[in-house]
Amino acid sequence: MEILGNLFYGLSIALSPENLLMAFIGVVLGVAIGAMPGLGSVNGVAILLPITYAVPPTSAIIFLAAIYYGAMYGGAISSITLNIPGASTAVATTFDGYPLAQKGQAADALVTAAVASFVGGSISIILFTFFAPPLAEFALRFGPPEEFAVVFLAYGTFAGLGGENPLKTLIATMMGLLMSTVGTDIVSGAPRLIFFNITGFYHGINFLVLAIGLYGVGEIFYILEGGPKARERYQAKVGIKEIVSTIIDLWKFKWTLLRGSLLGFFVGMLPAAGATPASFMSYSIAKRLSREPEQFGKGTIEGVAAPECANNAASTGAMLPMLTLGIPGSPTTAVMLGALYVWGLIPGPRLFVENPEFVWGLTGSLYIANTMAVLVALFAIPIFIWMLRMPMTILAPVILVVCAVGGFSPTQDMFDVYLMFLFGVIGYFFRKLDYPLAPMVLALVLGQITERTFRQSMIISHGTIGILFDFSGHPIAATLMWLSVAFFVTPLISFLLQRKRVHF
Repeated sequence: MEILGNLFYGLSIALSPENLLMAFIGVVLGVAIGAMPGLGSVNGVAILLPITYAVPPTSAIIFLAAIYYGAMYGGAISSITLNIPGASTAVATTFDGYPLAQKGQAADALVTAAVASFVGGSISIILFTFFAPPLAEFALRFGPPEEFAVVFLAYGTFAGLGGENPLKTLIATMMGLLMSTVGTDIVSGAPRLIFFNITGFYHGINFLVLAIGLYGVGEIFYILEGGPKARERYQAKVGIKEIVSTIIDLWKFKWTLLRGSLLGFFVGMLPAAGATPASFMSYSIAKRLSREPEQFGKGTIEGVAAPECANNAASTGAMLPMLTLGIPGSPTTAVMLGALYVWGLIPGPRLFVENPEFVWGLTGSLYIANTMAVLVALFAIPIFIWMLRMPMTILAPVILVVCAVGGFSPTQDMFDVYLMFLFGVIGYFFRKLDYPLAPMVLALVLGQITERTFRQSMIISHGTIGILFDFSGHPIAATLMWLSVAFFVTPLISFLLQRKRVHF
């Protein structure tokens, strides 16, 4: 009852006119920022952070949290309409979101993304409200071995998503891992894989450069090769009837939404894990458990719902360790954590006692921002559909300009723009040769986390890999590692059994 009383107190604070206005402005800006490749929630919060110094801390954190929520919703927009993920958290949405848009179901995909995000956000906010302290305590038990096991599990769940050719999947994954090591050594700082001594490689290969090149530029090359017929792919209808029908159809995937929301929240609250592995894991598990796994990657509503509910749930989960432990769960919450110290607030268990107005005002605002975000996203769908109806002679140059801006934004280096177009050519040939793009992007996104946590684990164990499989010392890591091994081995066993049946 005490928690409910605190929640109603927080809602009364969040519903004040000034805080309500801050939440609305934050959500609208967040959706726009999330839809722009190269910006994302991290840059959005960082750019708009100075504005918050002119308002009280409670209003400021409500504003930043609303931007965070809106950006998670907005990330699906460019993924679905343009095949350009605005951030790493929206990569998995492109797998089925863009194929749906090509089939004239862009409205269905956008509605699904908005509603799934709302469901994921709602479930995670409820968990955040009632179970914050014990969950934060559980997250503290995750050290480098446990973090590596979580990332390795993401690879394991993703192993069967590269198509029917395991060799091509392996090649794409290895290329992604190789590219993740370009730059400087994470321990010694020594340069490595600086090809032809080009200085642009010193800052590494940014995820957005690869993703925008492979998906955005590569897709434009592929579509333009198709000639005038490519225009027909972008036709779509939207109306109240279509929106309501899609929302009703989502009930068929209620277990996918629940599973993805819970997974996203728990992975999101782990320090340095974030929403990206959560969205990939939710997508791949949904495919494995689906009655029609062959439809994934070709345009299925479930393939949009799974990652979207997970990445939105993870955004709430990432706030939990930030407030209760002072440990950011994602890059965006790291920026928000810095703001807390600027405002004179010390995160930790005492924050709930000494600054209840701040904590419960934020909690109440999460419910409001989540509702506002889904409404803004749904009302904006006709605008995005109108954009898709533009002729390819206009749309293709616009997309290429957006891609160039997105490739330039993270590092402000023209070298990355040139590299992005090179990846566009690679993406085009990958499409022609039927190589999967997703494993390469996944490996690059998770490559640095994989290397860092593995090397830290080896330093802790003095080079003994058994630390990852030791139930007595690290039971959580060992459980996740053996589960990952099972995920890796299962496709191989299925392949051998199929060959045996064919032989007989």
